[in-house]
Amino acid sequence: MFVAGGGNSAGQAALHLAKWAHQVTILVRALSLAASMSDYLIRQIGAAPNIDVRYRVQVAGGTGTGHLQSLLLEDTATGERRSVPADALFILIGAQPRTQWLADTVARDRWGFIRTGADLPAGTGHRWPPGRPPLPLETSLPGVFAAGDVRRGSVKRVASAVGEGAAAIPLIHRHLARAAAAQKTPTSQHTRRGSPPAHHRNPAGVPETSSAPTEPTMLAAPTR
Repeated sequence: MFVAGGGNSAGQAALHLAKWAHQVTILVRALSLAASMSDYLIRQIGAAPNIDVRYRVQVAGGTGTGHLQSLLLEDTATGERRSVPADALFILIGAQPRTQWLADTVARDRWGFIRTGADLPAGTGHRWPPGRPPLPLETSLPGVFAAGDVRRGSVKRVASAVGEGAAAIPLIHRHLARAAAAQKTPTSQHTRRGSPPAHHRNPAGVPETSSAPTEPTMLAAPTR
């Protein structure tokens, strides 16, 4: 069995496959695993008698009738190619987010991962009311949150995705509470029957009633 990839997912897959496979070979394009894989995984792979690691190599092709029978491996430094027998190939070289359907609705990076919170690009703030920065996990569209692998900067682990989903729930509640408060209108105190409320002008020249609202209010700009 062959595993293409040099990250933690590839290392974990190789260790798992080694429990049943006669031989597992990890194919890595880099010169080492140190920059892309956790040290504890590197140590476990080095101690496994049936796991081999090949560096500076990539898959250039494969052959087989009905199932995989061989792989064509290419040396990334020399370009030399050689065919090796193979029963299975597991590819763990990253993920591509399926966010094309979002178009320009929310901000994404060049790979399509959704930007959230402090990672949002400059100029996004015009969608929020003054003094209301985006919440963590909130996208460039106020009230829309992203969690899990689709979010830029996520850890790409199931446990992390579940945790972010759980963390998004109270953030959504906070957003809804703020939205409800923004929709409330001030209630004027009752004036004496038959007497209209007194008016005066503030320094800006806007008429105001002498009655104070009984509830606090918050002004919010409409969102797009």
